[in-house]
Amino acid sequence: MVVESDDTDRLFHALADGTRRDILRRSVRGELSVSQLAAAYPMSFAAVQKHVTVLERAGLVTKERRGKEQLVRTDPDAVRRARTALEQLEATWRGRVDRMSQVLSRTSATVEDTPNERTDR
Repeated sequence: MVVESDDTDRLFHALADGTRRDILRRSVRGELSVSQLAAAYPMSFAAVQKHVTVLERAGLVTKERRGKEQLVRTDPDAVRRARTALEQLEATWRGRVDRMSQVLSRTSATVEDTPNERTDR
C-alpha cells in the first residue's frame, strides 16, 4: 500500500477545483497580478486570492510582490510532480488489472479443463 504525503494531498486538493486549474492555465503564460486574475472570474477579489493561496500552498504557483501588486506564475516543476504522481498511480492500477486478468484467465482455463458432471454421464 502506498501512503501519499501531505504534499501530494495538497497538490491534488488544489487541482480538484476548476477555478484553480484555470488560474494555472492563465498564469503558465507568464506573470499575472491577482487583480488581473480576479477580473476574469465572477467572484470577489478575496475569493480569487484564496484560490491563489491554495495553489501557492500546494507549490503550484509562486507569488511575488512588486509594489502594490502580487504577481502569480505557475511553477512547471510542481505540475510535473502532479503528472509523475498520476503516472505512478496509473502504473499501479495497470499492474493490478493485468494480475487480475491473469488470475481470471487461469481460473477460466481450470474451469474449462474440469469435467462437467452433467455432460460426463
